[in-house]
Amino acid sequence: MSENPSTVTLGCRLNAYESERMAQLAAKSGERDAVVVNTCAVTNEAVRQSRQAIRRAARQGRRVIATGCAVQTDPESFAAMPEVARIIGNGVKLDPESWARSEDRAPDVFETRKLPRAEAPAAPAVRAHLEVQNGCDHRCTFCIIPYGRGAARSKRPEDALAEARALADAGAKEIVLTGVDLTSWGPDLGEARLGTLVKVLLDGLPGNVAIRLSSIDGAEVDDLLFRLLTEEERVAPYAHLSLQAGADMILKRMKRRHSREDAVKLAARLKAARPEIALGADLIAGFPTETEDMAAETRALVEDCGLSFVHVFPFSPRSGTPAARMPQLDRAVVKARAKALRAVADAALDRHLRARIGVPLTVLVEQVRDGLATGKAPDFTDVLFPADGARPGERIRVTPQARDERRLRAVHVGPE
Repeated sequence: MSENPSTVTLGCRLNAYESERMAQLAAKSGERDAVVVNTCAVTNEAVRQSRQAIRRAARQGRRVIATGCAVQTDPESFAAMPEVARIIGNGVKLDPESWARSEDRAPDVFETRKLPRAEAPAAPAVRAHLEVQNGCDHRCTFCIIPYGRGAARSKRPEDALAEARALADAGAKEIVLTGVDLTSWGPDLGEARLGTLVKVLLDGLPGNVAIRLSSIDGAEVDDLLFRLLTEEERVAPYAHLSLQAGADMILKRMKRRHSREDAVKLAARLKAARPEIALGADLIAGFPTETEDMAAETRALVEDCGLSFVHVFPFSPRSGTPAARMPQLDRAVVKARAKALRAVADAALDRHLRARIGVPLTVLVEQVRDGLATGKAPDFTDVLFPADGARPGERIRVTPQARDERRLRAVHVGPE
């Protein structure tokens, strides 16, 4: 969860992107003193935390406007909360007309078919997020998000490019493409696939602005996207794969569209084509009916795919999803398997970081404070080093010397 004076954001990067835009819309509509709580519905716990955030904001004497996936999937209950002044549905929360009205507005999100250009934030980051896709047409058995986000829809290339240029003009040196199902971009516009958009952005942005992809689905990676990801220097050598599990039976019960072999082959192809690429993934521990052997297959997938950055999620049944109606594992078993999977993930990150000690890296400086600079290498590795005059937005050569928690500590060598 993240907070600033006008927004409280729970959940994904896309919510963070939208919160920045809603802060501007709220101010322009006269809601300058309100706090917008952008909720999450990915798990029952996320919904609980969303309600908690609303109550906490109200106790601080703030007028609360609630929006986000939890509000969209259960608008009546959020509208009935005494702490909530109004709700705004997910499909219209970036629509200025929604903010010009004073009444609740949460229409059927599946009626939203367009993804308009959004205003650039007032203070964009060095690494700026750009929503180019929203919604999802798939129905993974554990996921409620399609009902909070609606059908898959894509931002038009010209709108995405205009927004990206505005971010670059304001100082962004890396633009992270985000979406609910990012790699499904295109077909609803009559376009090819995501690779087409990446090429448009690369051609239309200054040469010192890089593109980074957020989570991608290997089943949707088109040939052009693969080529750009592995051959184009301005596309960050990092892919976060939506894998979820390493056992074929569990993948089928999740209603995923790839097999274990598909995941391993894609990882091998990416590393063969671009050896410096780093891979991340989301993995769920303790999915209903998972046996210990199946859990072991998921743990082994970390090494089999050469993953470096793994997000581990203990399975949490989400009301309204098919997986919530499947035979559940004991919560103690789920927690134990998540702990074992995190141990494997931690070991993988340790190998990744130690392999880079002593190897010069280029880091995009994101923040300078108290004489220290922080930033990310192209392969998503976090690095801390003495600033020595470095400023946010610069690319600096450093030499890592040691692991520092989940990042590297380095010495400043000089400009790129």
